[in-house]
Amino acid sequence: MKFSNENKEKTSLTGMLPKDFNEKIKILNEKLAQYCTEHEKQYKEALIKLEVTSLKDVLDISRQWNPLFIKMKNYHTMHHINDDSTNTVVKVITELTLCSQILESIAHSIEALRDDLISQELINSETEGFSKQRDEFYRKSNEKYAILSKAKVFSKYNINFDVKNAEQECLTSLETKITHISSNAENILVKFINEVKLSKQEYDSFNLNYNNMTSFKKEMKITKFDINQKIENIENKFFEKIRTWETMIKNGTIENIAKILINMKCTSNNFSSFKITIHEKIDVILGEYKNSKKDSTAFGKLGVLLNQDETGIGQSIVAEHKAFQGYALSLFNEKTRKHGIDYVLDNIAGEILDKKKLKKRYDEFYSIYDDLVKQYLKPNISLDQLIADTKLFVGVVKQQSDHIEWDANIRNKVPKLAAYVFALWTLQNAHHYFEADVVENKDSYLLQPHAAQVISIFRMLGIGDSKEDLINKLVQIGTGEGKSVTLGATASILALLGFDVCCACYSEYLSQRDYTAFVSLFDSLGVLSHIHYGTFNKLCEYIINENGDIRQAVEQLISKDSNIVAENAKIIKRPKILLIDEVDVFFSRDFYGNIYTPATSLKECTITSLVDYIWTHKKSELNLNKIKQTQEYKNCCARFPKWELLIQEAIKDMLFDVNNFDSHNYIVKEDKIGYIEQDSIIYNVVYGYKTLFAYYFEHEKGKISRKSLEDNICIQIKCGDYSFAETPLQFKYIMGVTGTLLTLSDPEKAVIKNVYKINKTTITPSVFGQNNLKFTKKDDIRIENSDDYFNVIKREIDDRLVGKSDKRAVLIFLESEKKLKEFNDSEALKPIKDSVVILTEEASPSEKENVIKRATGSDQITLFTKAFGRGTDFICHDPTVASNGGIHVIQTFLSEEVSEEVQIKGRTARQGAYGSYSMILLDKDLEKYQIERVDIENVRDGKPVTNRAMRALTAITNAIGLTVKYDSVYDLLNERRMTFFTAQYEANTKYVEEARKRHEVCQNFLSSLKSGNTDA
Repeated sequence: MKFSNENKEKTSLTGMLPKDFNEKIKILNEKLAQYCTEHEKQYKEALIKLEVTSLKDVLDISRQWNPLFIKMKNYHTMHHINDDSTNTVVKVITELTLCSQILESIAHSIEALRDDLISQELINSETEGFSKQRDEFYRKSNEKYAILSKAKVFSKYNINFDVKNAEQECLTSLETKITHISSNAENILVKFINEVKLSKQEYDSFNLNYNNMTSFKKEMKITKFDINQKIENIENKFFEKIRTWETMIKNGTIENIAKILINMKCTSNNFSSFKITIHEKIDVILGEYKNSKKDSTAFGKLGVLLNQDETGIGQSIVAEHKAFQGYALSLFNEKTRKHGIDYVLDNIAGEILDKKKLKKRYDEFYSIYDDLVKQYLKPNISLDQLIADTKLFVGVVKQQSDHIEWDANIRNKVPKLAAYVFALWTLQNAHHYFEADVVENKDSYLLQPHAAQVISIFRMLGIGDSKEDLINKLVQIGTGEGKSVTLGATASILALLGFDVCCACYSEYLSQRDYTAFVSLFDSLGVLSHIHYGTFNKLCEYIINENGDIRQAVEQLISKDSNIVAENAKIIKRPKILLIDEVDVFFSRDFYGNIYTPATSLKECTITSLVDYIWTHKKSELNLNKIKQTQEYKNCCARFPKWELLIQEAIKDMLFDVNNFDSHNYIVKEDKIGYIEQDSIIYNVVYGYKTLFAYYFEHEKGKISRKSLEDNICIQIKCGDYSFAETPLQFKYIMGVTGTLLTLSDPEKAVIKNVYKINKTTITPSVFGQNNLKFTKKDDIRIENSDDYFNVIKREIDDRLVGKSDKRAVLIFLESEKKLKEFNDSEALKPIKDSVVILTEEASPSEKENVIKRATGSDQITLFTKAFGRGTDFICHDPTVASNGGIHVIQTFLSEEVSEEVQIKGRTARQGAYGSYSMILLDKDLEKYQIERVDIENVRDGKPVTNRAMRALTAITNAIGLTVKYDSVYDLLNERRMTFFTAQYEANTKYVEEARKRHEVCQNFLSSLKSGNTDA
């Protein structure tokens, strides 16, 4: 049937069609236009990512519709149509990419991919770094090769490109590149086997090539090239050489044994991939040698020989291997023994110090401690009686929150109880003593408390004061001088006396390390359940979950309408005491003024469907009303009928975060999303729903498995906002140790005194005597403009590497990873870049350990982010470095807090060793401190400095004394920094107050749960 345009208005035509014909045609046109638009969008998105499956679907549809689309395009050029909806369809179809054009575009993209893969070098900036970036590079490369392999499907569409040949070209190129890498590693290995002395660059080259081979093996699944055989061949040859050394040791002289051990340790230090295996082999060799000798004289001689090694490698064997722990301990004890109780009391500082009383209490402690150690220090030692006597001596002490028992009877027990605790600690670690059967001073092989540690404990517990009350106190103990021992023993004493003790630290790693060192002591004393170690986040968890897991309680309240907290609240609790490790970190903006928001995860299939819907339709301009119309939403509300408002609030948060999740920095590792915190990566933190949608995003990229994604799909139910600043106030007493008590700012000191009621502090002297850090305020600070900044840092590195004659070690701390990479990639560093090592938080634990250990060797240059300026032990065994002034530290930014600067300085000149420190600062970085170039020049010229706001009135300010004259640039920097910090801190107190209000509301919520009043 044909319809004539001229007859369109006649009733005969109108009567033949339904009344809603025009409306239905319009709807059909809209759907067709929408379909074509989505089809074109799918094609373009698939082409950008070269998603073969999607492109194949597009091609199949295009081939099917192609004749019609061509006719419609041709018809449009021949006829003019007035209908708007039809014109919309025609416009969309006109702009549609036809099948032949799609094939051409795919061919160009595959050709570009081939060229990219062939030109891509395997050794590049991404594979020269840490394992995370290297593995990621090969994973992405594997994806590209997989695309090329899948793209062979386009051959049946008569694509004008030989995909199969392109794939073969790429695989051949890849095989050539990885073979070259393998050959490089093998060539260096041959030199090592033939005992040719290798340079640092050759060691690094081997590690780089070998690590690329292992990452290639791990991530490159698409290639048939057998890298496994290459890796096995290298490993077999390498360990065959190690076995020849092991054989030589069996019948060697003690001098030869020491030489071979040094060779093995040097190999372990430089071939980082084999470090753990060689370390274990050295442990076995030392253990067998030690057990083969009837007395410890021969083994002691081996220790002496190793300790005399000029390279410092022998010293590292003594310091790092189990067999020499006793010998290393004796060296440490000999070092600290020079400074006993008299030295400590002569140099201690603090409020209301009764030194005679402290001396009397210490003498009482030491007499009992010494007698107990002598009494029990026998072969096949049994400590059951000592443990029983300790518990019997304490008796039954039942502390109550509203009534603390701390009378004369308890106070008088503390020195003796400390003696029992430390005696048990010493005896539990006395195996080194029995191994050292013929040495002159066997007592030096015992793990013993230093007088400074004992006095620190007494000061925290009020012992030696005029009234000897139990009150809030802080003690300063220098970095690397035994804070962990002080905290562990104090926790034990307080737990035995009826308290619940929480030791809070900024670092999860350090917290776990310290807890592990004392867990045996806690367990023996029966106080394991009353001593808790953890980060400040865990401190909040401890308080919040005191009556039961708040997350579980809220989850059960919603899903099962039950309350488990009320039942747990009936249990009688001990009074709580807080022991803070490094109090200055607590007052940083990461904690003080910030809130902790625990959340529970509500998981259920209806929730999964709802979140899947939001992710799938994220680009469809979703809003709450649109989602409320969906079946997914209705199913979810039907499952949780009482909590529709909560679901709606969750949806609002999701709708915001689904479009903003890529704005936050996260790490993908081990099939999880993690975040950098201090010096490590944590995986138990979420940022709203951003973390969840990061899981979706990375799953689509193939970096997160479906199971891992499903494990994280949930509705998050906030269990409150708890203020870090309020958390210490939940404890009956607050005590702590820190390395930076003297450098706390006036506002921090005011908060400590007025808010937390800590009115007594103690500064203990170093157990190693005088600090040997070389830093001159007038000479060791340089402030440069952006043109010279990196060049001056480079010159400072060159100058500081040279000591009296030979090379030193230089550690450079930069403010951020961005600044570190800028300097590392700069022209200034290029001449020595091959000698420079970098370390950032993204490195794996083993990579961090390797870099930190190598950083203190002769001629080493290492760049660090500032996170490693706190809590990182840079131990120097190299006598060349030690005899030439020790490690030099360069700080390239001005710390906002003096305490951070003190910590960075403390990475050198540790435990009585020598070291030096300098600053190279960028002038524009100082503008936030209200410091200008003219201020710096005035100080250097001996002129007074005027505040920026008063500079226009210089004559007047000079006349009325508003200018300040500084002795050094450092004094100017420090004063302006303190002013800046005070202003920042005052602004932060507003957040503290706001957080306090929210904290109170949440405390009421906890109280309601505790009382069982869930309707409150």
